[in-house]
Amino acid sequence: MADFVGAVDQGTTSSRFMIFDHDGNEVAKHQLEHTQYLPRPGWVEHDPVEIWERTNVAIQNAVRAAAISASDLAAIGITNQRETTVVWDPRSGQPYCNAIVWQDTRTDAIAAALEREGHGDLIRRRAGLPPATYFSGGKIKWILENVAGVREAAEQGNALFGTTDSWVLWNLTGGPNGGIHATDVTNASRTMLMDLETLDWDEELLGIFGIPRAMLPRIHSSAHPEAFGTSRTTRPLRTPVPITGVLGDQQAATVGQVCFTPGEAKNTYGTGNFLLLNTGTQAVRSEHGLITTVAYKFGDAPAVYALEGSIAVTGSAVQWLRDQMHTISDAAESERLAATVDSSDGIYFVPAFSGLFAPYWRSDARGAIVGLARYHTNGHLARATLEAICYQSRDVVEAMEQDSGVHLDVLKVDGGITANNLCMQTQADVLGVPVSRPVVAETTALGAAYAAGLATGFWRDTDELRTHWHESRRWEPQWSDKQREAGYEGWKKAVQRTLDWVKVD
Repeated sequence: MADFVGAVDQGTTSSRFMIFDHDGNEVAKHQLEHTQYLPRPGWVEHDPVEIWERTNVAIQNAVRAAAISASDLAAIGITNQRETTVVWDPRSGQPYCNAIVWQDTRTDAIAAALEREGHGDLIRRRAGLPPATYFSGGKIKWILENVAGVREAAEQGNALFGTTDSWVLWNLTGGPNGGIHATDVTNASRTMLMDLETLDWDEELLGIFGIPRAMLPRIHSSAHPEAFGTSRTTRPLRTPVPITGVLGDQQAATVGQVCFTPGEAKNTYGTGNFLLLNTGTQAVRSEHGLITTVAYKFGDAPAVYALEGSIAVTGSAVQWLRDQMHTISDAAESERLAATVDSSDGIYFVPAFSGLFAPYWRSDARGAIVGLARYHTNGHLARATLEAICYQSRDVVEAMEQDSGVHLDVLKVDGGITANNLCMQTQADVLGVPVSRPVVAETTALGAAYAAGLATGFWRDTDELRTHWHESRRWEPQWSDKQREAGYEGWKKAVQRTLDWVKVD
């Protein structure tokens, strides 16, 4: 029997391949960044071909680093940046345009028109999502209407849509030579096109967006022994390996954090922040600005749902300090710089670069730094950036408690920013609850591996997966209640200053 499971983790800023053993321990990984294209204000794009090539190299190098062969892999799982939209020609394998990234706001007029024309309530009820620039449906519509020849190609069956899981899967299983065009329920639930109850594409929603059904991938369970095919014997793997798990990145992190019981929650700190609360086999409709989404579906078992709070800009605010402001040379320096001061001393940074996502859903918002005095330094700005990550998470926790009635006793965290101890301490202070980081912080890739391994019997069941979770570090709150509430009141005032900044048609 093969001793390992592999996972493709195709993220917003990089693609990597990780290999795990039966105890859920990391054996090897390789990671490569890809280019972020910012052609206009509010536009964010990726080159799908570059993404596939980097993924391909990452797989080869991780297998080489582990000193194993493809035959040692029991299965491969795929996890991905979810709403990022690729449309390509299945005959040539070439994209019709760059991928439109989930952060991109060019579809704000489309989202506003959906509300204005009375479709918003139907989309919320059927798909569990508010009309917003975040989701894939509007991005597909934009490509069909603005990229020459795509509408005609789609009508003729010569244009396929997929989020990056589908794009990677299609290429990994053969591309133009028989590639599998599929996705799973978690990724499909992020399009505004899938019915949360039937777990299938909804004809009425497709009609509203004007999207031909033939463009769309077939929807499967997140863990399935046969639905996603096998890797081809050409590059990057010389021996076929079954691909048996697919999960959107935040759902994968939920699985990696073994949040299998209703009421369990995790918060992933990456380019953005994503807090998911398991609500069981019933879809809970949010009344406080959250998303109702599919958490996972394993085989023929019923789908498990979640409430999600999606925050557009958290880790990417730190990247902004590095790449645009040049105040730090790497992400780790943000902690050192922030630690040069005891507090942000009254300044707030609201990084609404792409508008505000949950719980506000305001595409008219833009970033702002408020409360500045000449006294303030780069250290104060760095600290305000870390605090912004934490305050945005509190916004979501507040909404989640109102929707679910569940008060968090502890917040499980994962993702790159959890290496920033000052940020995690601040998160505990802002929330007033302990923050817990697992030993294996790469829970997104681990969750994809878990899904793939469950489908093949590499792991027996979710109870076995629970035994692999171990805490690495816990941060306890240190702020007083008065300090906590005063800080949060200031944050809410700062958020109000960002609204109505741009006109949405």
